[in-house]
Amino acid sequence: MSCVKKWAWFSKTFNLFPHKTVLENLTLAPLKVKKTNDKEAKEKALALLTKVGLADKADNYPSSLSGGQQQRVAIARALAMNPDVLLFDEPTSALDPEMVGEVLAVMKELAKEGMTMVVVTHEMGFAKEVADRVIFMDDGVIQEEGTPDEVFNHTKSERAQNFLSKVLA
Repeated sequence: MSCVKKWAWFSKTFNLFPHKTVLENLTLAPLKVKKTNDKEAKEKALALLTKVGLADKADNYPSSLSGGQQQRVAIARALAMNPDVLLFDEPTSALDPEMVGEVLAVMKELAKEGMTMVVVTHEMGFAKEVADRVIFMDDGVIQEEGTPDEVFNHTKSERAQNFLSKVLA
């Protein structure tokens, strides 16, 4: 359980409880796992919803939210546990292209605030702008590793060069 308290993980699915409101989704783990008091959990949840631009959705159910809104709720829910690290597995791949920017904006803000994040993504512009370190993998093998400048501007791997020439064109 101590590991769960230190990191949070995201995938293509949002894993929100459909029968609970947005506020209830955010307060459940702090109340049950961390034994936070109700008032403190709600205050923190509302502050986090404000941070991700969804304070007005606290009483909504997940089914009434767009995919981008659900992903931002999922991010806020994870932040409610005060993790040291956020792990993202393609956080924007299941979203409508118009919603991608909403989620990336929240992630950029978290990076600016110093949140440690490990992000698996095909959003190369985001990786180039936000990452401290980039690892390019193909078939489970590291092909390229370095700073964003090293990986995006001075790529050594032919496979990485080929991929980047297609997605950054």
